[in-house]
Amino acid sequence: MTKFIFTLALFTSSFSLFAQENSNNSINWPEKYKPNNSKFYVENEVEINAAPKIIWGILIDALKWESWYEGAKDVSLKDKTETTLKSNTVFEWKTMGLKFESTIEQYESNRLLAWESKKKSIQGFHVWLIIPTEKGCKVITVESQNGWLTFFEKTFQPKKLKKLHDIWLAELKTKSENI
Repeated sequence: MTKFIFTLALFTSSFSLFAQENSNNSINWPEKYKPNNSKFYVENEVEINAAPKIIWGILIDALKWESWYEGAKDVSLKDKTETTLKSNTVFEWKTMGLKFESTIEQYESNRLLAWESKKKSIQGFHVWLIIPTEKGCKVITVESQNGWLTFFEKTFQPKKLKKLHDIWLAELKTKSENI
């Protein structure tokens, strides 16, 4: 029985690394946030029956996130003349009970949105990838984290971020498919 559990754990671990490396090969990861270099990593995806342009418009409208996504609070853009996320936009927000300043690091309209969030205790790189399909799009969101606070996240709330991203994707799907 012990041999079976060890084999299953090894397979699951290997499959997880395979999935991380192969499902995100179009993401240009900063070295410290590459999934194999990070202390905490989550990946979620959903199929959405909507065009990339519709999904994109909802994603970059960060000032409205908190009206439909429970994990975003007090979102504001540093530059008050901006109304949506753009390349190099800096925004502040609360998520998972912490306040972050995030900067858009990668921005490819209708395809890729990535930001880095930094605090002394935790640093993260969050990516949204929109991949057209026959019926609409597959949307993948991944987050890679480092910092001492990740230990507590992995130990005491290992599924919280994945669950919040599932909720974010479900709400994005609902909004996108009802436009």
